[in-house]
Amino acid sequence: MKIAVLHGSSRNEGNTEYLANVMTKGQEVTNFLLRNLEILPINDKRHDKEGFQPMHDTYETMIKQVLEHDILVFATPIYWYGMSGVMKDFVDRWSQSLRDADIQFKERMSQKKAFVILVGGDKPKIKGLPLILQFQNIFDFVGISFEGYIIGEGNQPGDILKDEQAIAAAKQMNRILSL
Repeated sequence: MKIAVLHGSSRNEGNTEYLANVMTKGQEVTNFLLRNLEILPINDKRHDKEGFQPMHDTYETMIKQVLEHDILVFATPIYWYGMSGVMKDFVDRWSQSLRDADIQFKERMSQKKAFVILVGGDKPKIKGLPLILQFQNIFDFVGISFEGYIIGEGNQPGDILKDEQAIAAAKQMNRILSL
């Protein structure tokens, strides 16, 4: 079982990354630090005669690597009550992948399982629920099996260590991944 963690934080070793590491401890994991990749915003050409054109960034290489994994973990801080910008750019580019017959995007994504990890500072266990629903809708659209989520509370570096419930949930998911 190959696991890919898609890290959407703009902060190195932040609260969201820490929680993802607890969840995947001891697992064979490929970490994609979206902040370190060049993923240009989508230039929507779905309805244009020429269609999508190559973007000359790292997205196409990266998505081919992501598709080689069985489990995808989407780890993003809650920024302005939504996913981070780099995570959103990544997901938006799926529109391009859906039209690339060579990679069979939707078919391959439908064979994946996904987890979501969110961390925020303003009542995230309530205010993060619409973002969980957004991920559910995204996964439903491409056929990914949504296996679970963790919402942690933290704002300052290291705050996640105070959220015993989120740490326990990450450890529980780690046990599930170990089966």
